[in-house]
Amino acid sequence: MILKKGDVVHVLDDDIEGVIVELSGSVATIETTDGFPMSFELKDLVKIERNNDPLLDVEQEVIRRALEEKENFKKNRKRTISKKKEKQIPAMEVDLHIEKLLPSKRGLSNHDILTKQIDTARGQLEFAIRKRIQRIVFIHGVGEGVLKAELEYLFGRYDNVKFYDANYQQYGLGATEVYIFQNA
Repeated sequence: MILKKGDVVHVLDDDIEGVIVELSGSVATIETTDGFPMSFELKDLVKIERNNDPLLDVEQEVIRRALEEKENFKKNRKRTISKKKEKQIPAMEVDLHIEKLLPSKRGLSNHDILTKQIDTARGQLEFAIRKRIQRIVFIHGVGEGVLKAELEYLFGRYDNVKFYDANYQQYGLGATEVYIFQNA
């Protein structure tokens, strides 16, 4: 159906009706029954015939019912939480702050501390792969970024691992989340 300037149209996904006042390519500007100009894609408009042709009246009734059903569906539709989010198991958390790993850091050099943190991260990652745990959050803190860089290097050596910054609201900038792809 070809639309032209002056045609009375109805918008498919909204309860809007109006007269076409301008056509520009695949976009029509209509003046609504309330007097507001609005632009819509031509594919989203349905021409309304205003005559006594019984076939057109049936067609208009079918369109009206379809629009009514669509509107009722929108109103009655419940916002459902996806099953994926619902069943998502919380991520395993590994805090790599040295105070959490050792009772005392007295006598340890920065290299020793970093080595202990990387060894712990590697061990926990291997444990998660063995136990088929899909998500791990490594809490490394912000600092100068040395530990984070070393962790990224470590994670990059695994083919079945994807890593990214963890949830900012929960961990701030000091955590990296690792997703482990499991074989079927």
